[in-house]
Amino acid sequence: MVKVGLTGGIGAGKSEVSRLLASYGAVIVDADKIAREVVEPGTPGLAAVVEEFGADILAPDGTLDRPKLGGIVFSDPGRLKALNAIVHPLVGARSAELEASAGPDAVVVHDVPLLTENGLAPLYDLVVVVDAAPQTQLDRLVRLRGMAEDEAKSRMAAQATREQRLAVADLVIDNDGPLEALEPQVRAVWERLRTA
Repeated sequence: MVKVGLTGGIGAGKSEVSRLLASYGAVIVDADKIAREVVEPGTPGLAAVVEEFGADILAPDGTLDRPKLGGIVFSDPGRLKALNAIVHPLVGARSAELEASAGPDAVVVHDVPLLTENGLAPLYDLVVVVDAAPQTQLDRLVRLRGMAEDEAKSRMAAQATREQRLAVADLVIDNDGPLEALEPQVRAVWERLRTA
């Protein structure tokens, strides 16, 4: 088994790289997806988040109001740390379960947005960073995701810098260009991972 950490700043295109790797046969362990699962209604994770942040962060249907919680934590590092202290251990436990269920010859790609911030690089055989210039990230967040520019900048500022991410990279995928330039790079990375 080859354990790969995949990361990149918000808007860098990590999700597209993850999708391509899955299409080639990688087993994807998506930390964002798991982070949503561990705070679904009825879970201990959601109960802990409500205890920490109050019932105001719930939507009328009892689900987590992510935009409301995001507005709180992405403007206050202390509150973000409190949220991470609840969610990260739950995500880690579920990720370990999924990895354990992959075959011995699998390429397991852990899609981890906050890999750099949380010092997780040593957990993986290789770290792949999807890189894009900050201006490219900002443009994608505003134009493609419909984020307000201030919110996009706040979320980008809450993450590691481009230089910090590149410092932990074993392999870098440059995603500053058009989508058609991405696939050949990801295919080359996949070939490298299969022989790692």
